Amino acid sequence: MVEVVEDFVTWEDRYVLGIPFIDAQHKELLRLTNALFVACQGGSANDIFRETIKGTVKYVTEHFSAEEVMMNRIKYPGLAEHKKEHEAFVQKVLEDVHNFESGRSFVPNAFVRFLKDWVLTHIAVTDKKYADYIMNLKRAGKLASL
Repeated sequence: MVEVVEDFVTWEDRYVLGIPFIDAQHKELLRLTNALFVACQGGSANDIFRETIKGTVKYVTEHFSAEEVMMNRIKYPGLAEHKKEHEAFVQKVLEDVHNFESGRSFVPNAFVRFLKDWVLTHIAVTDKKYADYIMNLKRAGKLASL
């Protein structure tokens, strides 16, 4: 595992959705992004980068699945659109990972910057929508807990 000395991206209160297990997963995504940033400083052929990127892809897939199960359970009306965003992101990441693994054009720093920008925007905009939906359900007494 890569130890992160200096954060490339930091968690801020504006990313808190108020759903503890999702907030914890989002924090882990940022930790993995930081680990990838540190790992890519050693070059694109670095074994640590290879190991870290595989772990990140696995974690992202698990996180998206957890979000989608939760949204389905609460009958979130934006689930289909949200799921499409997840699928497009996973497709792009898998394509980039394939390029990395096969020695094709791949710039690790650009990949990590894309990951950071996408994750933070997705949390602050798209995930915020379902968090607001959940809070409205709770206020209306239609949802006790997740």
